[in-house]
Amino acid sequence: MEATDLRRELELLHRDSFGWALSCCRQRKDDAEEVLQTAYIKVLDGRAKFEGRSSFRTWFFGVIRRTAYEQRRRRWLRDTLLARWFAGQPLRSDESAAPPETGADSSLLRSALSRLPERQQQVLHLVFYQDLTVEEAAGVLGVSLGTARTHFDRGKRRLRQILAPQEVGR
Repeated sequence: MEATDLRRELELLHRDSFGWALSCCRQRKDDAEEVLQTAYIKVLDGRAKFEGRSSFRTWFFGVIRRTAYEQRRRRWLRDTLLARWFAGQPLRSDESAAPPETGADSSLLRSALSRLPERQQQVLHLVFYQDLTVEEAAGVLGVSLGTARTHFDRGKRRLRQILAPQEVGR
């Protein structure tokens, strides 16, 4: 893809890309801005290359997701290591990182989504808020179509259960 075409595609996707970055960064605007800027740099300097195996949108959302994960992991490691250093505790390298991600526009739905497993949250966000198909969401998340469909169906079912009692009270 030519550099001018690449820039044009990124410009067209900016609004949706920022929404996905917010979701990947647990609605933290500053983190989302940093993640998105880093993802743009990865694409523009060639560290992330679009090879046409999916739509550009699906591919770029995958770049954003991986970039957000890398950022969370670095931050967690830094914070954990610093906290242990200040406390004088021995450092272990076998601990895993990455707090769960959430995303949504309304506070009620955001609260309900935060109660779902991370993968279900991600699939639902991509399908409902980014207008991707379940197949495209699978590509962004790097999982099989069957896995994405399972998470999508389970997530919708669980959301209905969580939100149903609140609907009755209205």
